[in-house]
Amino acid sequence: MPNTATAPANRRIRVLGATEHPTASWVTQTAKNLVMDLEDAGCRARYLIRDRDGKFPTLFDAVLQDAGIEVVLSGVRMPRMNSLMERWVQTCRRERLDRTLIWNQRHLMHPLREFEHFYNGHRPHQGIANARPLHPLPEPISAPEQINRLDIRRRDRLGGLLHEYQHAA
Repeated sequence: MPNTATAPANRRIRVLGATEHPTASWVTQTAKNLVMDLEDAGCRARYLIRDRDGKFPTLFDAVLQDAGIEVVLSGVRMPRMNSLMERWVQTCRRERLDRTLIWNQRHLMHPLREFEHFYNGHRPHQGIANARPLHPLPEPISAPEQINRLDIRRRDRLGGLLHEYQHAA
């Protein structure tokens, strides 16, 4: 039975920036950058889940609401409410940041952006039937003789810390 499901576009991660000392104005500018990035990419976000930190001013919510994005506040002491982000942070720390010595903010952004592309474009996600968020599910192998003709190539990213496997053309 062929699997024709496509990967949902609702589990994409976007790294918008990093700072040691986030302020309300920095967070608001980040929201504006997100809206511009989404417009440039031609995609739309319906929801943004955020915590109740005081660094999120009302202008942050207003910028997103003007773009048609509904801001949902996470509950107090409810980490499962934002489980996708919690899982991404843990995965990013475990697979990337625990294996890299970060020198400065510019250096931090490089592995974060690489991991963002890897996570969205290549890494399979168990919760969405092992699909990649930006790609449809591949057709299953139905004939055993197809396995003999597989030519799989590995591409290393970030000095070999991330591996991508693809069929050779």
